[in-house]
Amino acid sequence: MDTITILIVDDAPLFRHGIRAAVAAVDEAPAEFLVVGEAANGPRALELALTLEPAIVLLNAALAGLDGLAVIRTLKQQVPGAAVIVVVDREEEDTLFAALTYGAAAYLPKSVDADDLRDVLRRVARGAYLINDRVLATPAVAARVLARFRDLTHDGEPEVESLFIPLSPREIEVLGVVAQGHSNKEIATLLGISDQTVKNHITSIMRKLAVNDRTHAVVYALRHGWITGAPSSAQPRRTRRWLCLATIRVTLNRLCAGGLSP
Repeated sequence: MDTITILIVDDAPLFRHGIRAAVAAVDEAPAEFLVVGEAANGPRALELALTLEPAIVLLNAALAGLDGLAVIRTLKQQVPGAAVIVVVDREEEDTLFAALTYGAAAYLPKSVDADDLRDVLRRVARGAYLINDRVLATPAVAARVLARFRDLTHDGEPEVESLFIPLSPREIEVLGVVAQGHSNKEIATLLGISDQTVKNHITSIMRKLAVNDRTHAVVYALRHGWITGAPSSAQPRRTRRWLCLATIRVTLNRLCAGGLSP
């Protein structure tokens, strides 16, 4: 297992020391976590991130001098491989929405206990995007994200750029089932095909649409009117939740790519 490297950015030395102690408490060889640097302000954080290229930047949202949240966008541009975990003294809806918009992977209160912190570090290092669940648990913020998505997609109308659909009928069928929130194994059972065939279809779909994952493929198809997937009371709760997560993820990526402020 690769060591998870961490850069701590906070203007309180005692907090930085506490984080070091928390991650050092895991007695493994080689070390599971390694704090490679500390910074007390935004400019120093950017300097160290460029030099050290940590896997994770643990960042105080309220840095003095240079706003901590503003640092996230620069970090994501200059060190795209680094995931950012935002820590806050007090949880606020505006801060959560801004952290989401700027590209944070997780959002934690400073009161988080050591075990939970280490679990978040592990999951974020594996590529998890934990801030989604926090947003879904905060209805006012989720509503703002969905409203932004509707703005970006021209009030939700499908973008019919061409009558040509690059996907085969079978691929459209597979993508429609993906949009219902099913796993590959469940899709295989529903369509009477093998797990590997499902994987092959999804790989082909992502290649044809030039997207990086199945979530983007679903939203792309929804916006072009190739499949239907609008949440309704008749849909299982898991499906509605999955579609909401898909919308949030794609909205975030479009906001960051477009350089829009929250």
